[in-house]
Amino acid sequence: MQSNVAETFRNGTALVTGCTGVLGKLLTEKLLRSCPVKTIAIIVRNKKEFTAEQRAENIYKETIFDCLREKKPNFMNHIKVIDGYLEGPDLGISSTDREWIIENVNFVFHCAATVRFNEPLEKAIKINIQGTEKLLALATEIKNIKGFVHVSTAYSNFYLDEIKEQFYPVPITAKDLYDLLDIEDSSIKNNSILRRCSNTYYFTKAITENLISTNDNRLPISIFRPSIIGCTQSEPFSGWVKNLNAATGVIVSHIIGMTTFPMNNSTYRIDIIPIDYTVNALISVMWDTVQRCQDSSQKYTEPKIFNFVSGVESPLTYADFFNNIFNSYREAPPLSAVWYYLCIFTTNPLTIKVLRFLLHTVPNAFMDLYLLAIGKKPKILKMYGKLELSHDLLRSFVVRNWTFHNNNTRELWSLLSQEDRKTFWYSFEEFDFKEYIKIYVQAVRKCILDEDQSNIKEALAKTRSTISEKKSD
Repeated sequence: MQSNVAETFRNGTALVTGCTGVLGKLLTEKLLRSCPVKTIAIIVRNKKEFTAEQRAENIYKETIFDCLREKKPNFMNHIKVIDGYLEGPDLGISSTDREWIIENVNFVFHCAATVRFNEPLEKAIKINIQGTEKLLALATEIKNIKGFVHVSTAYSNFYLDEIKEQFYPVPITAKDLYDLLDIEDSSIKNNSILRRCSNTYYFTKAITENLISTNDNRLPISIFRPSIIGCTQSEPFSGWVKNLNAATGVIVSHIIGMTTFPMNNSTYRIDIIPIDYTVNALISVMWDTVQRCQDSSQKYTEPKIFNFVSGVESPLTYADFFNNIFNSYREAPPLSAVWYYLCIFTTNPLTIKVLRFLLHTVPNAFMDLYLLAIGKKPKILKMYGKLELSHDLLRSFVVRNWTFHNNNTRELWSLLSQEDRKTFWYSFEEFDFKEYIKIYVQAVRKCILDEDQSNIKEALAKTRSTISEKKSD
């Protein structure tokens, strides 16, 4: 039986932005492995001594493409590399490549963004808002465009406690924000709206959604809002993770003993989604967009929004999240751990300051003194300072308890055939978070800390020794 979703892409050409990021990589891999796509065009920026083509070649040598390489050894023949970048004039794309896109592309997956919470506002605007605006303008010129999916975030309206699959008012429009950029920097900093913007990622994502909401470009378009993206659950293989963003950084800092208390309420919910589920849902959203907009009356209506979250079907509390991390840690702690696993929940600012000083600053200072004593450069306090900064950036994020709605995403699931569900599974009904977090911790140990199964016995002995020393104190 053929997959309706996969068949949508037969002999078609997809343009993918953000292909150097984890989502763009997995999306490219899945499209090539599971869909009869003709070509995938990727926009890559040349960087330092590497050309766009060289950067792409290095990306596709990564282990995440091993399964695809085995199935389709010549998969690179289906990839067209386009030199460009979002903040550049006309996306930094040559006139020749621009004309090729206009003549050949059918599907646009816009995954590129700066995801740093403290990105300077002007840079975040150029990439997340103006970059999207330029890509939308290009898409209107594409002769046979069938679908455009913009990847936003489930937290674009993070100031709300309840987030539905709808557009929300923004404190300032893109046009007014551009006008502010023409004023002196001091005026921008003093602007009352921007002073409340502690997280430029969410702020610019919300404004971008507002920009898309009117669909002035008259495109077949949808908005895809994923929550916190974690490691792979099952494909192309279980337990792959690449960066230290979001939940991954939290897991790393706790299992190596650098952090001992999460700044949140243990009963609050954390919403994590495997990246392979995310990719499957994203491709399914493109299928829905194409099908829905084949009807000309639907093509120019307000874009449809899909919240891709796990908590509606399978809620996970912070308490369960950290308990499951600890259970996995007990079975296979990292050898590189500097302290044993300890988790103290608190949201009190004063308590946090005291605990930071007693459990982090003081021990780390002694470790730096030890390094000085043996003639090495002290680095622990500096490293912890960076970690503390990243945790502070997450503070406004982890002290909230959001309620998400995902009616559109669940309705889309109901429309998928059994074959489509098998190939593009993304449902969280009866999802086993206990097993997934075990996979996640193992992935962190292997992919981030570069430790394999061979040192588990030694790591367990080290952990027991550390705990015994602490008890004897």
